[in-house]
Amino acid sequence: MPDSLSASKQDYLETILDFSQETGVARSVDIARTLGVSRASVNKSLGALRDSGLVEHEHYGNIRLTTVGLKMARAVRARHNALKMFLTEILGVDEETAEHDACRMEHAISRTTAQKLEEYLASLKK
Repeated sequence: MPDSLSASKQDYLETILDFSQETGVARSVDIARTLGVSRASVNKSLGALRDSGLVEHEHYGNIRLTTVGLKMARAVRARHNALKMFLTEILGVDEETAEHDACRMEHAISRTTAQKLEEYLASLKK
């Protein structure tokens, strides 16, 4: 469950998901560049995620989310998207600020709050 992971680990899962969807492969060098951390930091975090059963990563190989990791990454992404939509479409926050704020807020809200927010946004589209 995403609530039990640190914000940093959630960011790693989300970044791996993004690269997997965009290019079909996630590599540690790309993750390091995106998150602004060293490759050593990426390798340490990937080891912890692997030990938790969230990613598969061969030494110097491509990184893949496990079924559980994929579920968690999608949950974080859904919270991010709902928050960003709320900030831009309801509150009128500019895209750049909304992206930054959603990235920070996605780690702080509960699943219950995220679900209620998604339901609220869906009701507006009807």
